[in-house]
Amino acid sequence: MNNNKTHIYFVPGLAAGKEIFENINLPESRYTLHVISWLIPSKKETIAQYAKRMAAFVTEKNAVLVGVSFGGLVAQEMSVFLELKKLIIISSIKTKFELSLKFKLTGVLKLYKLIPTSLFLTSKTYISFALGPISEKRFKMYQKYLHVRDKVYLDWAIKNLLCWKREKALSGVYHIHGDRDQVFPIANIKNTITIAGGSHIMVLTRGSVMSQKIVDIINYN
Repeated sequence: MNNNKTHIYFVPGLAAGKEIFENINLPESRYTLHVISWLIPSKKETIAQYAKRMAAFVTEKNAVLVGVSFGGLVAQEMSVFLELKKLIIISSIKTKFELSLKFKLTGVLKLYKLIPTSLFLTSKTYISFALGPISEKRFKMYQKYLHVRDKVYLDWAIKNLLCWKREKALSGVYHIHGDRDQVFPIANIKNTITIAGGSHIMVLTRGSVMSQKIVDIINYN
């Protein structure tokens, strides 16, 4: 183990796997990258309890934790149990107040209970509701990257995204956000490192930009 390296742990977006980070390229001489896979929660597990289990996978001290989209929410909850060098969220939110009105109403009215999760990742209609209008090409791309299909996980994750209770942002969170994010519109977001033209999936489509921003944040004192 090279003690001079910075260990970076990534938490992917809802239902996504390690593949969403395939365009993140950081110098191997300076950084060691880890992707934490989603665990299957128990039905009544709180997000704090779940985050504590996820935090156990961060085994290196003074690590950097990066969460994307729903993974950003979970990363923030994980940070409560960790001593981190940096906490970075991408295409995510810092409090429940940064959710869109559509998502707020879906959570308050518990409309998420009407979503057939068996169709959530396979139906263009449901994906479009969550992510905004998408082309057939983009829909097929989502099928490649969103492959955690366990119903218990999906039910739990959707509920905890829409009903997140955090009201005050954690201190020291670095938030990278695109000004064309359709899932979490930037009009609702405060205090970000804004990426012009960046969409909700810019970790994939703007990999070189995201890579540089991560390095810049790590090196920022």
